[in-house]
Order: sequence, then structure tokens, then C-alpha cells
Amino acid sequence: MSALTKLRPWLAAILGLVITGLGHLYLRRWRRAAFWVLLTFAVSALFVPAEAFDPLTGGAVIPPSEFAAVLRELVPILVVSFASVLDAFFLGLRQAAARADRSAVEDAEESAATVTDPDAATVTCPECGREVDADIDFCHWCTTPLDDPADR
Repeated sequence: MSALTKLRPWLAAILGLVITGLGHLYLRRWRRAAFWVLLTFAVSALFVPAEAFDPLTGGAVIPPSEFAAVLRELVPILVVSFASVLDAFFLGLRQAAARADRSAVEDAEESAATVTDPDAATVTCPECGREVDADIDFCHWCTTPLDDPADR
């Protein structure tokens, strides 16, 4: 697993903290990102009073005594945003595991494409089953690499 593959879930979570749905966009899950953004808007319309946004849009500094009250009113939005961050993180973990599995399968397939008899004039490609000249290192029909056992 590459360093970037290990980093993807964390980067998706950090981007999701910045803007709800951004982590899902980074993971190329467009519908899921749209779902979280729409869910955030729906929750804010249904459960958060419009007056709760006034201190945030006024541009003035919120005194500590009012900050707790404003934060309490915004809890539904924060809960949805946090759930979106967790979803992006675990989705990134699943994608990283799937990439690692695909990489392992590809490595196994590459090692299976070997020449069995180095003295034969032709070999059979393990991928497409066609006869291939033993002098070349790949199948010219399907481009599967053919490893020579003498090279190992």
C-alpha cells in the first residue's frame, strides 16, 4: 500500500471537516457528497431556528456567554457534519483496502503469467490461451507479461 493510499482516508476526513461533503468529493463519490450537503441543508431548515445564524453572520465577535447558546442551537448541523466526516474516513479506508486487494490480485496474476518450458518454441498465454512466441516477454494478443523462470 502506497503512502498516498494510507493518507487518503485522513485527507478525506480533514476535507470533510472544512466543508461538509468535500471529503466525499475528494474520494470521487459525487452522489454521496450531494446527499450529505442536502442532508445538512435539510437539518438546518428543519431543526435549527433562523435566529441561530444571526450572530454568525453579523460579523461581530460573539461573547463567551452567548457562544454556548449559539453552539447548542447548531448541534444538529454539527452532528450531521461529524457523521459526514466519519463516513468519508471509513469510505476512504474501504477504498484503500480495495486498492490493496486489487494490487495483490494483479501481482498474483503477473506471477502466474510465466513461461513453463524455457526451451519451447511457443508458449500458451495464461490470460487469453493463445500461442505466443517464447522469445518475447509478453503476449502480443492481450499484452499480458510473460515472465521467464530463468530470470527469477
